[in-house]
Amino acid sequence: MGGFTLDDVLAKRKRRDSWWTVFLVDPLACRLTLWVANHTSLTPNALSMISLAIGLGSATAFAAGVLPLGAVLFYLSFMVDCMDGKLARLKGNGDPFGLWLDYVGDRLRVLWCALGLGFGEYARTGDVAYAFTALGVIVLDFFRYMNAPQLKRVKEAIRTVTVRRMETECVFVEDVLQTRPRSEVKNLEVEEGKALVDLQKAFHRRFPWYDRFRVFLVRRRVRTHVWSGIEFHAAVFVIAPLFGARALIPVAIFAGALLLAFEMSLVYRVWLATRQIPKSAPERERILV
Repeated sequence: MGGFTLDDVLAKRKRRDSWWTVFLVDPLACRLTLWVANHTSLTPNALSMISLAIGLGSATAFAAGVLPLGAVLFYLSFMVDCMDGKLARLKGNGDPFGLWLDYVGDRLRVLWCALGLGFGEYARTGDVAYAFTALGVIVLDFFRYMNAPQLKRVKEAIRTVTVRRMETECVFVEDVLQTRPRSEVKNLEVEEGKALVDLQKAFHRRFPWYDRFRVFLVRRRVRTHVWSGIEFHAAVFVIAPLFGARALIPVAIFAGALLLAFEMSLVYRVWLATRQIPKSAPERERILV
């Protein structure tokens, strides 16, 4: 059907992704995406539906107490979920509805698997801690997806107010750092009439080691938010079940604590950025988010 090569698929990966995806999912997902693109007529939305169906199978296995099978199915569900975006970018056959389907599918998979895992173990053992663990996983996943768009809105508001107060076009150091180390910023040539604005200056002053760490990860296509929802889900629904029911609660607590810590680090960075906004505006100006 198609003449795509593996290099074509690799070129359509996200520029940066979670380390779990980069190292433990993409090597297989890219090759399967190539086969799907060249030998089937499956659409990205169809892959999303397949991912959701496998996720339901994972939840069913968890509820039945077959934890290793549930872990394998969750991994496969996530892998197929990673394939739909690659296929859409490769063949150009994605559509806006796919964004909704992908988002809702992710949330349903986590909800079903958390309920199947937690309440399945509660039904078998009578230990209510499993049920509370399931609810905790659901709440943390909801918080993560609520926090991300809100922080994005705040960042956009910070940039808007900064440009207005500078009264000129701005080049943000944060954008420059997407492709180069911070050490090169001092030598950056900015077009005449534009201002170079560093909203992350306070953060980097407090954590000077961060830029070396960021560059190390970026060179390996790994994003700096090293414990995101993806790693959280992998720990709870893949790693813990492979070690048995006794591992579920301690792994969920540990993974949840890491998730909260990294989410709070994002909030902290944004808070520091708000303090870098130029103060030249009238006192009556406020940031609306």
